Amino acid sequence: MSQLRIATFNLLHGQPLAPDGAPRPYPADAGAPLAEAVAALDVDVLALQEVDRHQARSGGTDQAAVAAAAMGAGDWRFAAALHGRPAPVAGWVPEPSGPNGLRVYGPGEVGDGAPPSYGTALLTRLPVRHWRARRFAPAPFGLPLRVAGRRGLTPVPDEPRAALAAVLEGGRGPFTVVAAHLSFVPGWNMAQLAGIRRWIADLPQPYLVLGDFNLIGAVPRTVLGGATALERTAPRARVRELRAARRVRPALAEPRRRRVREPRARLQGWYDLARTPTYPSHRPAVQFDHVLAVGVPRAAVGPAAAPRAVVSDHRPLVVRVSL
Repeated sequence: MSQLRIATFNLLHGQPLAPDGAPRPYPADAGAPLAEAVAALDVDVLALQEVDRHQARSGGTDQAAVAAAAMGAGDWRFAAALHGRPAPVAGWVPEPSGPNGLRVYGPGEVGDGAPPSYGTALLTRLPVRHWRARRFAPAPFGLPLRVAGRRGLTPVPDEPRAALAAVLEGGRGPFTVVAAHLSFVPGWNMAQLAGIRRWIADLPQPYLVLGDFNLIGAVPRTVLGGATALERTAPRARVRELRAARRVRPALAEPRRRRVREPRARLQGWYDLARTPTYPSHRPAVQFDHVLAVGVPRAAVGPAAAPRAVVSDHRPLVVRVSL
């Protein structure tokens, strides 16, 4: 097995922050703080949320490309949940010339001059067998939230969200990693998380689902576990057919030899690989950012950390896993 460092990080569009959490201006090289933060993590797989591409507010930087270069990622994808520009309080102003719906960018599109966009990214140093992406529609209503640089609560409309999945080549074979950013609207985000579980059902386990879920405590693993249970109970008719076929199978001419199997590490259901506050970055009190897994023995999980970074109101969540 190989030791991997895996992380999720909500970037807040690479916004530099002071020690007290107040926004700082971007430097002349707008991507430099982000590159510094990502390089310090030294991870093999990185899920990013609230990623800007060609946005004026972040200096026109292609943030997924900057982060990929900083960590030495051999492959990566950026899923644009929307094309447009942020507007104070109103959410987003769509880009008239931009693509409608989901658009995925990778190393081949760097410097393509595409319109400004915003979404989720997944970066990796490992070989990739397969990529896929999906987009979630926003909830029909928003919520009053605390916004960096503003006092009190600000009414914020929901926005489209994006998720990326990659089948990676590990030391013991393929495994699936998902990067996701879910709605802040209660219930809506739970439905999105359950949808992710169904969406990757045909991809190889183990599964690692990373991201900012806007959910706390045991809720994310409970949602994923419930989605898995529903999948297992769905094909009951097929199970009955297989059992009936076994009953009518003719007896073997000679006794069947018993196969000796090597003992395997006991696997558990969905669980958190790290439990530590990640938000707000200057004084963490709650964990919105998660690394969840199934098919990974608990003995294969190493230490986790949420180090302070020079950007974002979230702390990155880093965990070591043997895969």
